[in-house]
Amino acid sequence: MLRVGLTGGIGAGKSTVSKALAAKGAVIVDADLIAREVVEPGTPGLAALVEAFGEDILAADGTLDRPGLAAKAFASDEARGRLNAILHPLIGARTAELVEGAGPDAVVVQDIPLLVEGGLAPAFHIVVIVHADVEERIRRLVNFRGIPEADARARVAAQANDDQRRLAADVWLDNTGDPADLAAAVDELWEERLRPYQRNLLTGTPARCSQILVESDPDWARQGERLAARLRAACGDRAVRVDHIGPTAVPGLAARDVIDLQVCVPSMAVADELADVLAAAGFPRQHDRADGDLIDEDLADCLADDPSDGDLRLHGAADPDRPAMIHVRESGSAGEHCALILRDWLRADAATRADYAGSVHSGSTQRQWLQAHREGALAWADAAGWTITAS
Repeated sequence: MLRVGLTGGIGAGKSTVSKALAAKGAVIVDADLIAREVVEPGTPGLAALVEAFGEDILAADGTLDRPGLAAKAFASDEARGRLNAILHPLIGARTAELVEGAGPDAVVVQDIPLLVEGGLAPAFHIVVIVHADVEERIRRLVNFRGIPEADARARVAAQANDDQRRLAADVWLDNTGDPADLAAAVDELWEERLRPYQRNLLTGTPARCSQILVESDPDWARQGERLAARLRAACGDRAVRVDHIGPTAVPGLAARDVIDLQVCVPSMAVADELADVLAAAGFPRQHDRADGDLIDEDLADCLADDPSDGDLRLHGAADPDRPAMIHVRESGSAGEHCALILRDWLRADAATRADYAGSVHSGSTQRQWLQAHREGALAWADAAGWTITAS
């Protein structure tokens, strides 16, 4: 299934987007609704809260008095910890139940108000942020929800800011202006990205990678960080390190609009064990090597005496709007070093960058260029005292 994380600041219009996606067939899993469901009268959750905080957190009709609970639960870190220890497992279990019940061919949209604040973005195939300007959000909270302005501003200030949300956003939906514009953006998101992404996941099909060189995009670094976070979350401790490599990892360098990432694992047996895990996370195995100028399995030959040290498992990205190539190599291999040396050399040396860019623009492949500059790469690494740094 395709798991979509949906979030946005209070008053941004997240619920509008959620309803629109539900109308198109998405399965909506609403964190706020689940949080209420697990503490309804007669539930183990409500009973546990009463035991922890007392009978006076109940209203006259036996329902939870939320302001009364808040007054007690947020009075100290210890009390807040008790609250979270009760609610989080219940919410997590119910969420997992609903997600699992959606079925393998579903597009599941998890509506989570504090997705960014909770660092949950790497758990999803794609994160959609609904945005509206702060003053517009304040106006909505005051006029439509009856929240006093001072309270509305305090609530907005307590959440993540726009810069923090942009770091997590694969999709940015602006809901400041005409509602028709938002509706059109949701239609496009569904038809052009979410449904094709889900089809690719079901069939294990990587999205095609462009062969066209484009000018450097400052957002490539941020996109690489998001993908790397997803790979770390999927692989867990079986990944020794995950790095953004290749031309898009070099600021200012023209490249194909393809994010290359390298996942280093203890052995190639582990790489094979991770094949299904990576596919489920949105990175199916890439069997067709015809997608162009890749750091392929032979690239290690350019820097290594032992060609067998270049063993590689290659995965693509199922997301049609964010093509990527995932290079899974053994930690400590010459292939790992080769990819990192190439990246770091191009980052460090302007003349080398210019030479590389000119060569690639004239039609040479990355491998051909590195073959011709093998001695230069090794000399630079030696002179710079190059070593692998933390990813």
